Amino acid sequence: MKRTVEPKVLYFGTPVVLISTRNPDGSTNLAPMSSAWWLGYHAMLGMGTSAQTVKNLVDRPELILNLVDPPMVAALDRIALLTGSEEMSDSKRARGYRYEPDKFAAAGLTRTTGPVTGLDAVEESPITLEGRIDAIHPIGGPEEHLCALAMKVEQVQVREELLMSNDRYIDPLRWDPLIMKFTEYFAGGTPAYESSLARGWQMPPLQIG
Repeated sequence: MKRTVEPKVLYFGTPVVLISTRNPDGSTNLAPMSSAWWLGYHAMLGMGTSAQTVKNLVDRPELILNLVDPPMVAALDRIALLTGSEEMSDSKRARGYRYEPDKFAAAGLTRTTGPVTGLDAVEESPITLEGRIDAIHPIGGPEEHLCALAMKVEQVQVREELLMSNDRYIDPLRWDPLIMKFTEYFAGGTPAYESSLARGWQMPPLQIG
């Protein structure tokens, strides 16, 4: 029998992505997010409008999506509660967020230059997608502060060992994306790492075993 409930979050399971965008001073902001899906060579990204990533993309629409695999989870978690904006909401502050202008260093990740955008990409990322935002759509009412960003993918770079023989396909047996499910990290269907974000959202601990 089903019960009618009001879950705190609806993260049923989506790939984790690190987004590179350009700050007003020309430096690259790196931000983790997990509300992303693809159709053809288009991506739709869901984010809060107060995020530095969204502020950057309003004025400078170029971006890189650095897809994340399980070996990157510790680096990702190190910046899960960091923000590139000195201004943050009370709710973010209460969850433990703090300002950090250099999230590459904080995560321990390596910079490499994206050939299309010139932004700093993540060398450790096995798949990078470069392009630009075509449109930004508000979601819900103004009090929700949410938006959907439509991206046109202009170039895809994939680590060679993930490619099938003709280079037109990524091998689904070799590509294992890091998934965020209800603010917890999963790889291959099992928990991958203790999530700082889950603790910030005061999610109940996982009952494993």
